[in-house]
Amino acid sequence: MKAAVYYQTGPPDVLRYEDVPDPTCAPDGVVIEVEAISIEGGDVGNRARGLMAKTPHVVGYQCAGVVREVGADVRDRKPGDRVTAMMMHGSHAERVAVPAGFTFAIPDALATDAAACVPIPFGTADDCLFEFGRLQRGESVLIQAGASGVGLAAIQLAKRAGATVLATAGGAEKIARLQSEFGLDHGIDYRATSFVDAVQQITGGRGCDLVVDSVGGATLQGSLACLGYRGRCITVGDSSRGGKQLDVASLSAGNRSLTGVFLGAESFFQHARVHAMIDGHLRDVAKGELRVVIDRRFPLAQAAAAHAFIESRAAFGRVLLIP
Repeated sequence: MKAAVYYQTGPPDVLRYEDVPDPTCAPDGVVIEVEAISIEGGDVGNRARGLMAKTPHVVGYQCAGVVREVGADVRDRKPGDRVTAMMMHGSHAERVAVPAGFTFAIPDALATDAAACVPIPFGTADDCLFEFGRLQRGESVLIQAGASGVGLAAIQLAKRAGATVLATAGGAEKIARLQSEFGLDHGIDYRATSFVDAVQQITGGRGCDLVVDSVGGATLQGSLACLGYRGRCITVGDSSRGGKQLDVASLSAGNRSLTGVFLGAESFFQHARVHAMIDGHLRDVAKGELRVVIDRRFPLAQAAAAHAFIESRAAFGRVLLIP
């Protein structure tokens, strides 16, 4: 089969389109013929500087397609089923082998490419807001990188929960779309103004109850400065790759907290809860109660160009690879 691989980490042009061995189906697993790959922020970060399971490495946490093989111990999947799946790596390929428990049935009314965009962004957003962020109706939440996959999911889920939602994005056009299409209450163009100053102005100096930060680096330090009394900050990923050391002195004085969230770990240790939650989001997207936005599709052979497009920060929503 064909896959997008790399032999060393680095910029997008380390990616190569090559033949690799077909995956082997485990007794508790399935093999999926991949039809759509949603590129996650973690995929880009792993390609840039992450660990490689082997050489060459096939990166990728999420995809959707059709089950072609089923392991001997699997009872709830069969060949021909449409599924979307999460995995540790391997999605940037024509086929992938995953444990059956990390696949999710795609509702009949939902397109396969849209389903490929749901598990990690919506699962991550849900955990950041509710399981760890403890967001309540009437509270205020700042979503960093509101036009990203996790950002768009978080805005929708927070609005549905009755929160006042603030979000950052780069450029007036993105802000306008977030407000007109997703009901964002307050948009902040981080390229044009200090988001910390803007949050304080919007909240009358009170600060936010919750901040969800997927950017990291210097932005995470600013996120802490946006918290109100007893505010909670969730750090999830590090798309800036800034590696900045944090000054957490402000947390104690305001009884504030900083929590790291990683959906992958929660999927192992709280599997039943996470699986049911993601199943619910797939149903809600199929019913039109939640939206997936696909910005652009690239052939799998052009994985390097797709990664470069994501790193340009021009995307609004998801970027897909199509084998």
